[in-house]
Amino acid sequence: MKTWFGGTTRFFIVLILALSFLSGSFLVALAPARQGQLSSHSVPANQLKAGQQSRPEDLPAVLPKGKKLILKDGTYHQVRSFERLPDPANPSGPGRVRFYSVERSAWEEIPADLVDWEATRQAELEDAQRRQASIEKLKAAAAAERVANIDVDSSIEVIAGIFLPDAEGLYVVQGRAVIPLAQAAADLKIDKGRVLAQILSPVPIVPTRHKIQISGKRATLRLTPPTGETLVHPEFYIRVSAPEESRPGRSVDEEPNLELIRAQVKGDSRLLELLNTYVTGETETKRQSIIIERWKVARRVYRLTVQQGLEPGEYVLAETLPEGMNLYVWDFGVDPAPGSSPRKP
Repeated sequence: MKTWFGGTTRFFIVLILALSFLSGSFLVALAPARQGQLSSHSVPANQLKAGQQSRPEDLPAVLPKGKKLILKDGTYHQVRSFERLPDPANPSGPGRVRFYSVERSAWEEIPADLVDWEATRQAELEDAQRRQASIEKLKAAAAAERVANIDVDSSIEVIAGIFLPDAEGLYVVQGRAVIPLAQAAADLKIDKGRVLAQILSPVPIVPTRHKIQISGKRATLRLTPPTGETLVHPEFYIRVSAPEESRPGRSVDEEPNLELIRAQVKGDSRLLELLNTYVTGETETKRQSIIIERWKVARRVYRLTVQQGLEPGEYVLAETLPEGMNLYVWDFGVDPAPGSSPRKP
């Protein structure tokens, strides 16, 4: 029994070793055949001649992972990079293309005349445009997130080394200074001549004219053009207060609706707006508005810029409300450039 068990054990050990040897030889022989089936155009890399040099015009063009090397038959290879090489068998021919296949994680070769180079370049251009568009979207989203997370009391740099004050209000940047604008109270007055005409007229056929004006010929705050220029291009910043809970219909992020108006000096006042009310009940407003652009800088902080330069004169920034102009306005004046002759208002 002992002898039989020992002989049988040795027999099975020898049989297993023999089968393992035969299986390993079979797999080794099969591997090259499978590798050759990866691409109908591929050439084994070990067939490249040692020391083979590529020409300067055939330097590798590296593409990001997943680019397309498009063939003339409409198919393509997903490649990470590729390079054009001369064909030793045909030096004057189109050569060959060596590329790294993303799908098979291996280097392969195909004849260069199989590649549609124009379609490959177009695909690369479109992919670059898509990547750039994605980058811009990510930048815009990141900027919007930063704006949403900035608190109203945090410091905001308006010029290199110059920060916007934390207090609520309207500010103008002049040179390297941030200057607060004071509010002035405008008056709503009826035209005296129209009142007299209405009194003398037996029937109410005379329309009514109201004037919105500020007393005084000149604002206290004066802006001057930079050296060598004749116009002023002011930049304003406004910090608004949190909305009152008692004010219905106003959201937390409601933006201020500001309008830049050029005032007309009339006697000892600065006229901002004429409001005509006709006998039919229709109203007409007349004021000289200047276009301004507005950007949100932070929560309840906005930047205002003027599209056109401002000539010497008197100006106000007024808040436009649904019921009309807010009579508390921010006034300032623009003086002529140093050395220039002042214009008559």
